[in-house]
Amino acid sequence: MTERPHSMLRTPLCDLLGCDVPILLAGMGGVSRWELAAAVANAGGYATLGMVREPTVLIEREVRALRAATDRPFAVNLIPAATAPDLLDAQISCCLALGVRAFSFFWDVVPSAVARVKAAGCLVLHQIGTLQAARDAEAAGADVLVAQGIEAGGHVHGRIGAFALTAEILAETRLPVVVSGGVADGRALAAALAMGAAGVHCGTAFLATTESFAHDMHKRRLVAAHASDTVLTDIFVLNWPRGAAVRVLANSVTDALGDRLLGHDPDALPREPIAWDDDVARLRFSTDSPLRSTTGDLEAMALYAGQGVAAVNDIVPAAERLARIVAEAVTCRERLAQYGTVREQKP
Repeated sequence: MTERPHSMLRTPLCDLLGCDVPILLAGMGGVSRWELAAAVANAGGYATLGMVREPTVLIEREVRALRAATDRPFAVNLIPAATAPDLLDAQISCCLALGVRAFSFFWDVVPSAVARVKAAGCLVLHQIGTLQAARDAEAAGADVLVAQGIEAGGHVHGRIGAFALTAEILAETRLPVVVSGGVADGRALAAALAMGAAGVHCGTAFLATTESFAHDMHKRRLVAAHASDTVLTDIFVLNWPRGAAVRVLANSVTDALGDRLLGHDPDALPREPIAWDDDVARLRFSTDSPLRSTTGDLEAMALYAGQGVAAVNDIVPAAERLARIVAEAVTCRERLAQYGTVREQKP
């Protein structure tokens, strides 16, 4: 049996969510499937299934597979503001029927969605990108606030840094606040805990793992990249509201834009299939990233990556990635404790 992580990192959030360490798997659409979620949960972290705009048949299959692989708690990630109302209603109904006990929401706060799952006795984690959105999420009934900074990979809601945003939110709320964006190693976890955050939320670090459902090409690009290789753009906007920016690895699509990375109108973009998942076409400029099952022009798709990518330099099992983060965070906290001891001993 795997030894449980160091108690030095445990926060009240761990008790609320039922995990051993305050490291949350981001609900990456298409990527955070049951295999990755189970690996993170069994290693002591908190798992999130990324079920953004997925059909209920897939949600049911993923939830059942996850439960067969672990008895640890988990959340299902949905995005009410970017999902058709009928599909969102069906997704929530499906999750509640399956006995899902926690939801992770993202993008604009939709109070009715929060109220519905809270009325069913569920926990709500809400990822937000501004102080006002944090206020809105708390007012709607969220239990945990995930403060996403501009460093984050994938869809980016706000435009300030993760730690700056977290500091603002901590000054106003008593809810647990989790740092998200550019967090890929133990140093970031230690820094988050030192400032009073309850934990961290990681996507890029777990995308480059053996259990991740991302395509191997995407994983290889990640481990070769640095922060400066990422760009913030709204060219990959089909399927999402206008102006929805994403952080991705630069590729032929973003290179062709020059300095026109932002300000694109989705209605003016062509609908051109460039890749496929079985018989489902993936369009150029869509938000779809290449998955294990994807074939076609993978390089021209959205290759999500956060600015913490330089800390991700190999593809390993998720449990190993989590263990490395934990070990480095413990070392950082012990070092800080030693600094304090040295100061006290000085004459």
